[in-house]
Order: sequence, then structure tokens, then C-alpha cells
Amino acid sequence: MRIVPLTSRVEEKILAARHRRDAAAESVASRIVGDVRRRGDAALFAWTRRLDGVRLTPANLWVSTRDRRAAARAIPKNLRTALEHAARNIRLVAKAQLPRSWSIAVEPGVRVAQRISAIDTIGCYIPGGRFSLVSTLLMTVIPAQVAGVHRIVVVCPRPNEALLAAAEMLGLQEIAHIGGAQAIAALAYGTRSAPRVDKIFGPGNRFVTAAKRLVSFDCAIDLLAGPTELLIVAASGNPRYIAADLLAQAEHDPDALALLVTTSRKLATAVRDAVAAQLSRLPDPNPAKRSLADKGAILLAPDSAAAVRFANRFAPEHLSIPGVQSELAHKLHAAGSTFLGPWSAQSIGDYASGTNHVLPTSGGARTRGGLSTGDFVRCTSVQHISAAGLRSLGPVVAALADAEGLVAHRRAVEVRQ
Repeated sequence: MRIVPLTSRVEEKILAARHRRDAAAESVASRIVGDVRRRGDAALFAWTRRLDGVRLTPANLWVSTRDRRAAARAIPKNLRTALEHAARNIRLVAKAQLPRSWSIAVEPGVRVAQRISAIDTIGCYIPGGRFSLVSTLLMTVIPAQVAGVHRIVVVCPRPNEALLAAAEMLGLQEIAHIGGAQAIAALAYGTRSAPRVDKIFGPGNRFVTAAKRLVSFDCAIDLLAGPTELLIVAASGNPRYIAADLLAQAEHDPDALALLVTTSRKLATAVRDAVAAQLSRLPDPNPAKRSLADKGAILLAPDSAAAVRFANRFAPEHLSIPGVQSELAHKLHAAGSTFLGPWSAQSIGDYASGTNHVLPTSGGARTRGGLSTGDFVRCTSVQHISAAGLRSLGPVVAALADAEGLVAHRRAVEVRQ
């Protein structure tokens, strides 16, 4: 990894690079989405055959009950135990996140309430390129189940044994062998064989992200999660731990962005050497080698204020503060998920601590956090006004309606008096 002074020019260059539109991916995704929207199954199956090399028909589109049950029997005991442990923690956190219904008396005769109801039908996109990400299945499905979603449709181009076993463990019945932009289009618009959903969840590659952006005008989406990001802010720490975290996030994708910001040249040099040593032990091929060479960097900040300013502007997907009792924790406030202390490896958040790993990227953490149970429900406001409440609020409505020139609004209250 390169050691680069964190100047204002370097800072602006890094920030600007994340906001370049991927015109090539958007063009491809637009063509695929439009085709599936027009031709339905015919386009869905044709693009799947062309891009994934899989010949689908309505008969083999969905994973069978027999295959799910066989996978559940075949996985090793330690994996089954790990799935159950991770699921238990994710479910516990999801229950704590669930918005609550409430009702209050605003004033005599005026009662206002919030009603929580689950989205009816959702689609969960599970990446299946090099590997089927079973952890993403847990992260998207379990909060939906806690929220009370009635129908959960899962799509994954190449669901492996672990993913099918987890699906069986969670009681899922609809898992389709589709992926890419064509799967997003099928979920958003529906085809003869694939149902239309109300909202799409889950991360994907650049084409999936582009497709989600395109269909978001017609179908709700969770968030636009692009290539993964990690920012470590540290003045001290164990170089081997820091290097291991950089490599762990970098191996997600060749476009992953893994950065260390430090005021210590000694730490910067030690981490650079530790990264080189650990990279040499990774098997080939591994995306970490390319992503760290192309995009990874150790940024040497002139002081802690500059490091904090950059971190908050960058608003990373993952933020690591490995100091034992770091004073930085209360100064860094924009991140999808934060990892405090030397033992908090990001891999734990990716899999097992219970927090969600579907997180905002490209600075999205400035305005929202990661996926939560609240993303799977509707919060509906309800009001009940009595005659006394109408008498109390009628003059307020009349004055405000007059100020806005909305005569019918005033009369809607006056006719009741």
C-alpha cells in the first residue's frame, strides 16, 4: 500500500472519485431492465443464459423443496451451529430496532397515533458471483421476518449448499436462480414466472446497483450499496490487526476501498509492511491484491483534526477506531457501522455480532445508517378528532388556510362546526 500525505488536494480527489457516475454500467443495466420490462420471462431467461450460462425455464426457475432439505442435511455441523448463532444475534438486534406503535393525547379532543405495519412483499437480492453470500441472506431476511413481512422472495444466481441450508432454516420457500440487473427488473416489474415485489433489498455489483437506481422510480429499494469501503482512523494500534482488517474488506471486490488515516509515520510504515506480508500469504486469485494496489492507501494526516475532518466528510461504510480508549470515538459521527477497540474486527460485524452488514456507501452514511427492521415497515400516522377538538383547532386551521389561500381547506372545518 502507498503512504500518501493527506493534503486538501488528495482529500478532494478521494471524495470526488466516489461520485463519478458509472455510465457504462448504467447503459448496460438500462438495456437489460428495459428488455425484461417489455418481454418478461423471455428476456429474463435469455439474459440469464447469456450472462450466467444457466438455461432456465418456468419449471426450473425456483429452488425445489427437495434441494433445500438436502442442503440442510448435507452441511457440516459446525456451519449449522454458526448459522444458528449468527441468526440468533441478528434477530435479537432486529427486535430491538423495530419501531413501536404509540398513541398520545395532543390536547383535549385530539388524539394522534402511529401505527406500524409490515410491507407486504419484498425481494432479497443475494450476490452469487464468486460465492453465494449466505450472510446477506441472514441480514436481509431476518429483519423482514421480525417486522412481519408476509412474503419474502429471494433471488440468487448460483445459490450454494450453505445458502440453501440457511434458507431452509429460515423457512423460506421462494428462491429463484436469477441474478444481475435482470433479477432486479423481474422483482421490480414482475414476469409470468416471477412476482412483482413492493421493495427490493440487498447489495450487488455495479450493474445491480445501476439497475436498482433505475427501477427505484417504480419500486422501492433499500439503499444504493456500491463497492465496500473501510476507513481506519488510528494514531496507534497493532499493525497486524489493522492490516488484517484492510485485507478483509479489500477482498470483497476489486473496486473495494480500504484506507488508513493516521498521524503516525511509524504506524503507517508498520501497517504498510504488515499488509505486504499478509498479502503474500493470500491464495491466488484474491481481489484484495488488486484493490489495495489500485485504491488502497495509508493517508498520513498532519494532525488529528485533519484526520477527523476527512473521516466525517468521507462518511465510510465501515469505520474502525482501534484505539483501546480512543478519544476519537465521540468526534467521528458519520459511518454506516462503527467498530471500537482493537478486538472489534469488521468481519464480526459482517457475520455475527447482530448488526446489519447492508450499509450505505459513497458517503451515504452522512444521512442514514445501515439496514434495519424499520426499513421493512410502514409508519402510518392516525388521528381522531372529537367535536371539542374540532372547536379548539378550527380557528387554527382557518387562519393558516387563509394565509395560504386555500379556501376549501377552511370550509372543510367550518362545515363541521
